[in-house]
Amino acid sequence: MKFLRIGEAGQERPAVLAADGTLREASTLLSDVSGAALSDLPALGPEAIAALPVVPDGARIGPCVGQVGKLICIGLNYSDHAAESGMAVPEEPIVFMKATSAICGPNDPTILPRGSQKTDWEVELGVVIGTRAQYVEEADALSHVAGYCIVNDISERAFQMERGGQWTKGKSCDSFAPLGPWLVTPDEVADPQNLSMWLDVNGQAMQRGSTATMVFGVAHLIHYLSQFMTLHPGDVIATGTPPGVGMGMSPQQYLRAGDVVTLGIEGLGTQRQAIVA
Repeated sequence: MKFLRIGEAGQERPAVLAADGTLREASTLLSDVSGAALSDLPALGPEAIAALPVVPDGARIGPCVGQVGKLICIGLNYSDHAAESGMAVPEEPIVFMKATSAICGPNDPTILPRGSQKTDWEVELGVVIGTRAQYVEEADALSHVAGYCIVNDISERAFQMERGGQWTKGKSCDSFAPLGPWLVTPDEVADPQNLSMWLDVNGQAMQRGSTATMVFGVAHLIHYLSQFMTLHPGDVIATGTPPGVGMGMSPQQYLRAGDVVTLGIEGLGTQRQAIVA
């Protein structure tokens, strides 16, 4: 199934995507797509979904997961992206955190922070944890997944790389973590290590890649992270980005007010962000 959250920021309510492409209210099925509810998401057939009320046209789509406890990011997790960044492929996953206050809806505007000169884009596969994971074996890791989504790990590179070498502050500005549109349950994702991904800026192709080129796959990342921190329902892991980011271009290219970013991952939908000052 494909779950989502609709409504104004802070007032989102659960919904599901029907087979005909319409959004259907799901407040009678669950209180929210968040927390403990992620361990027992309802499974409905097409007829049951079609019987739910239709969401009015124009409703805002919010982040597909609410009340996220941790937004954990993995750096340089695609060998081809490491190469374009001029950095070695890591021997162990590079882990950093992105502030949950950066989370927004998939089509909300991206707000350039004050003083920004190098705001960049990164299409990433997001992994949403559904059940508590602590010291899990890699063979069991995927059983802890509630679903998958798109994350745009928007990054201000000057803040990230030139202001003391601390990545989190270049990753955590408001609106820098669009999630969604959908939380897609694992039964609809045959292989999270074989999903095509893309990102365009103003209609120009920037990123083209596949999760097949991850250095560390989803199962290993869940196993690895669970050795250092307990993963709770609603935690999100952003698993890294393929090549084509602005920092890796020659000359480098960054986002400016008026730009439009569109991106998608096979089977997980698309996002669109207008860049504003």
